[in-house]
Amino acid sequence: MDGIVNRLLAAVVITFLCGCATTLPNAGGLTYKSRAVTRTEGGLRVSASVLSAEESEAVYGVPLAKKEIQPVWIEVQNDDTVSYFLMSPGLDPNFFPASEAAEAFADSNAPGKDELDRHFRAIAFRNPVLPGQTLSGYVLTNLSEGAKLVQLDLVASGQAKTFAFLMVVPGFYADYHVSAVFRREIYPPEKIVNYTDDDTFRAALEALPCCATNEDGSKNGDPLNLVIVGGIDDAFPALVRRGWSPTEQKWSGAIMKTITSALSGERYVNSPVSDLYLFGRAQDLALQKARDTIHQRNHLRLWLSPMRYRGKPVWVGQISRDIGVRLTFHSPTLTTHKIDPDVDEARTALTEDMAYSQNLQKIGFVKGVGATPQGAPSENLTTDPYYTDGYRQVLVFDRQPTSLSGIEFFPWEAAAKFNALPSGAKR
Repeated sequence: MDGIVNRLLAAVVITFLCGCATTLPNAGGLTYKSRAVTRTEGGLRVSASVLSAEESEAVYGVPLAKKEIQPVWIEVQNDDTVSYFLMSPGLDPNFFPASEAAEAFADSNAPGKDELDRHFRAIAFRNPVLPGQTLSGYVLTNLSEGAKLVQLDLVASGQAKTFAFLMVVPGFYADYHVSAVFRREIYPPEKIVNYTDDDTFRAALEALPCCATNEDGSKNGDPLNLVIVGGIDDAFPALVRRGWSPTEQKWSGAIMKTITSALSGERYVNSPVSDLYLFGRAQDLALQKARDTIHQRNHLRLWLSPMRYRGKPVWVGQISRDIGVRLTFHSPTLTTHKIDPDVDEARTALTEDMAYSQNLQKIGFVKGVGATPQGAPSENLTTDPYYTDGYRQVLVFDRQPTSLSGIEFFPWEAAAKFNALPSGAKR
């Protein structure tokens, strides 16, 4: 049976790559400094950028990416009255000192070890940043694909400041457009409603559609069982910190890697997801937390809504857990992931995961698709069955760290399951 499935999947590869998949997108010509992200707080102004493999080789003179090393360029402008120290473990607990990285190339055809060591040390970020001073340099981190969370912790006597940047790694073709999703509004200002009253916000969430749909909206698919409140400064750094990765566009290389991973059972942490629709468009972005095989992952799709909650963006989402890959006539690739029918489990797992991110501030439940019993399940667009208690979960994030015992709970649905509430959280 496995041999038949493998031959069918191989046929799908040829058919899809010949007829449906797009070609490699244009990456653009921005240099790492020109695409740097900048934040200012008080007297500190910080900028950061992740280098591509080509850029890091041009700067360091050796192919760092082949050793799984990725430089992050950092600039700190200190207009405060105290000196600050950048804590490199905040970027990566297993960062590479300049000397260690140089040693990794000592036996290659690169320049001599001493010369290489001097060069690596000369361009490394050097503490401290004195008052009135602007310093820049590189910290060497482990290679990331897709998205990289760059966290800059700057400490001074009696104080500390943290800046979190979520960056797309150059050369990765994410299944979303950063400029559209994060840097400008999808909706005109007159369409945006900012909710400051919790009960009114709850009513607006319960008035959302029950489910994602197919492209023309004629068929309901997976239930919309998730609401994320937050953005690029709090919610998405929290997700990436806990190992969630962006999905890749459905271009030919990604489709080929998906199929070959399915045949071999290997891991593919950025495997594309199929499109579902809400607000007249496909998901604005999708994230996944993969296991050691492509067949198993927890994944979510998110749509930016025209709602705000106390000024924060509100994302409507669908989350489920993939437990296998199967053939289907309901997908243009003739393959799909099979979901765990207990979609509430994936919803709960996300909440428990986010509780450890230290940025989850508040949890709540509102009415959603409605209860579907295990004995009479509903079906999604690819005919996978699912059952649910019918609620959608609301997760509110904040930049300021929140301990497990500090997480609060909206006093909304008393009948909702509290199994997503971390131990010690405030009811």
